[in-house]
Order: sequence, then C-alpha cells, then structure tokens
Amino acid sequence: MARWHIRGSYFESCNCVAICPCRRIDGVPGGRSTYGECLGVLSWVIEDGHAGDVRLDGLKVALATRYHDDEPGSPWSFVIYVDVQASEAQRTAIADIYTGRLGGDALNHFPWAWKESVLVAVRPVEIEVSHEPRRQWLRIRDLVSVRIRDAYSGPETVTCVIPGHEESGEELVTDELHVDDGPLRFDYAGNCGYSAPFDYRGD
Repeated sequence: MARWHIRGSYFESCNCVAICPCRRIDGVPGGRSTYGECLGVLSWVIEDGHAGDVRLDGLKVALATRYHDDEPGSPWSFVIYVDVQASEAQRTAIADIYTGRLGGDALNHFPWAWKESVLVAVRPVEIEVSHEPRRQWLRIRDLVSVRIRDAYSGPETVTCVIPGHEESGEELVTDELHVDDGPLRFDYAGNCGYSAPFDYRGD
C-alpha cells in the first residue's frame, strides 16, 4: 500500500440536534444519534497531501452519508464526491484513502471504513466550497447544498472522531442541509454542524 498524507480543513453537517450526540462532549464519549438515523454531509479541503507519488494539494472531497443506529452493525451508505479537476490518478488515490483501502488513519477516523458499508458511487463533480470559520458552505450542482448559520452558543468542549479527537474543533448550527442523490435524499435546517483541521496519514 502506498504511503499517504493529507491535511487541511474539515466541516460537516448532519440531521442531529446540536450538539451532535456522537461527539465527545467535555471529554465524555458520545452515543446514539438524535433521531436514530444519521443523515449528513462531510467535506474536506486538502491543503497539501500525497498518496505515493501522486500529489493531492488543493483538492476538495465531500461525502453524503446515511446510517441507522438500529440496523445490525449500523452500516453506512455513502457517496464520495471528488473534485472534477482531479486527474484519474488523483481520483483513484482519493477513493482509496476515503474508503480505507490504503489503511492508516482512515481506519481510525472513518466509521464507514471500519464498518460493513455500501459505497453508492464515486462522482467526479464540481465542488464549490468555503471553509471560512462560522460561515462555511458547500454546493455540488443540484445534488448537495450545505450552509452554516453560526457557531453553537454553548460552553462545552466538543471533539469529533472524523477530524480526530486530538484536533480542536467547533460545534456549529446549520441553515441548510440538502442532499438529492439516488438513495440519499433529505432536507434539514437548524441542525448541527462541526468544523476542525485534519491531518491524516498512512505510513
């Protein structure tokens, strides 16, 4: 397996009420999702990175996701969206990292990589995204739209497994969470979000 390393900024939104109960809150591990079914969008801007000799600097990646707490094993269904500007080699490297095929930190941070999951599709698409703090937004054609309203106002210290509990992050509140892509279709507002830096590697 190729050595790889990517780092940059991350933000997400799911249908849970803020603070999302899957997070670690004031050091206490999380639990079940608010409604028993988690529907969300995750996004990464890779500031610099590589997989073997393939450079990944500046690429954008997003996932639309779904799982249910009460399904046996709570398997994830997910679509990977890869920056349309990526070459075929870059798209392959991104898919291999984000599905966990290249091992490393993906198997510590990505539940869909360590659980039995369904990869619906890997789509090369134009990804418009801003990770400006407390004003994050994401658009993928008519498939996905996410817009953050502001920071969550509570005093709690919150971390998330996906960027890593070692990373300081911020709980957010969302104005819009929209997905319309095959089996993944949902719309929410006023739900939770989260942002943090990320730094993953597979050596």
